[in-house]
Amino acid sequence: MALIKKFRIKNFKNKIPLAKVEKISLSYDKRQILDNINFNLNPGEIVGLLGPNGAGKSTLFHIIIGLIKPNFGKIIIENTDATEYPIYHRAHKFKIGYVPQYGGFFHDLSLIENLKAVGEILIKDERERFSKIHNLISKFALDNVQEIKAKFLSGGQKRKLVICMALLSEPKILLCDEIFAALDVLTIQMLKEIIVNLQKEKPEMCIIICEHQARELLSIVDRALILSNCKIIAEGSPRSVLKDEQAKSQYFGNFF
Repeated sequence: MALIKKFRIKNFKNKIPLAKVEKISLSYDKRQILDNINFNLNPGEIVGLLGPNGAGKSTLFHIIIGLIKPNFGKIIIENTDATEYPIYHRAHKFKIGYVPQYGGFFHDLSLIENLKAVGEILIKDERERFSKIHNLISKFALDNVQEIKAKFLSGGQKRKLVICMALLSEPKILLCDEIFAALDVLTIQMLKEIIVNLQKEKPEMCIIICEHQARELLSIVDRALILSNCKIIAEGSPRSVLKDEQAKSQYFGNFF
């Protein structure tokens, strides 16, 4: 764990959060999914969102990015109520990047064609676009696969591609949904190092990761949120949530 994450943020010099999730509630056909969810996303931190299957973690991500509208509550981004803003407006105006659990790329385009397709929308200056794309390819060690169609890439290469696509917009908030899913141990280690390096390189960006692999996630986050039974039942440092009795009884168990 120490080899990956050598420090954890406990206090924030900038007390103004990038975003606030305020009293978010959602239900489908009288089934409660989320109930009065509240938390802040601060600049420079890595936040982990954990919880049992079906707890509503991905749904909460979809509410933050604007894919789903809650029944009640607000998404405040940079002191603006963005609850009614559509997904493209949140991405463009508030610089929200999203790495989905599945897909997120054009299967029949090569890796570099995927990056160019997104870059042409986001970056008008051709030289700047070329520079950013090739810097990301180099940084993520994708040089030798840039001409390969995305559908033929390995699981880890696909994850790196989608992260690169999200980073092209220079996001202030980066949401990553299940980025460790169905990957081998070495690839997970590689992605963890990428996330921690991003925190060092972009100190004003907030990274929030939704994940089932608790041990892997807790090794890199500054703050963890445990979502269970429609509510946030624990919040704090990895050490503190592991000691939380409610988190142990509803999620971690006694042998974690």
